[in-house]
Amino acid sequence: MIFAQLKAAMKTAQDEQELPDYLAEQVQLIIDHQQLYSVRQQEIEHLIEQVSLYDTYGQTGYLGMGVNHVILGNTLKRLLDK
Repeated sequence: MIFAQLKAAMKTAQDEQELPDYLAEQVQLIIDHQQLYSVRQQEIEHLIEQVSLYDTYGQTGYLGMGVNHVILGNTLKRLLDK
């Protein structure tokens, strides 16, 4: 299930990439309210990809493939504000 994938990606990002607690709490909020987000599968898949690519040290941009706290935070804001 897609929310299980999101939870696994979040756990890995927390354990291996030091995903900040405030971002993990927002991801957990989406997981906890699956019924509200289940119709937004494409956006959740995008979130899973971003959480999987999360890089605390900001290896983003031109050469980096990572997602930093700003990029992930903006995605979460869009999801949670709808």
